[in-house]
Amino acid sequence: MPTMRRAFPIVAMAGLAACQPAPAPEASAPPVDRQVLAFAQGACGGCHAVEANALSPNPEAPEWPLIVNRSGLNEETLTTWLVDAHNYPEEMDFDLDAPQVEDLVAYMLTMQSEDYEPPIM
Repeated sequence: MPTMRRAFPIVAMAGLAACQPAPAPEASAPPVDRQVLAFAQGACGGCHAVEANALSPNPEAPEWPLIVNRSGLNEETLTTWLVDAHNYPEEMDFDLDAPQVEDLVAYMLTMQSEDYEPPIM
């Protein structure tokens, strides 16, 4: 019986610890629209890394996180750049319709981060 008395507080504390609320989940990126991601991969992913923490297949094409975390870039400037085909290098000479631009801009801006650090080259 003395062993039982010593074990009871330990068991009771373990039971109470199990009743504690779970910690709040960490903030995460918003869910990605799979169709937009598939379009980005098909239209742009041959040269650019279109997802965070990836390297561009073409070393001369900047990763999208690097692009969207440039100083002064915002929804308006990115939209203008994507719409104005004269800004594209020859490899990117294709037209995007307005919904495609809106989708790409919204997706690309999810990669902006105040604490973004460009990769060390």
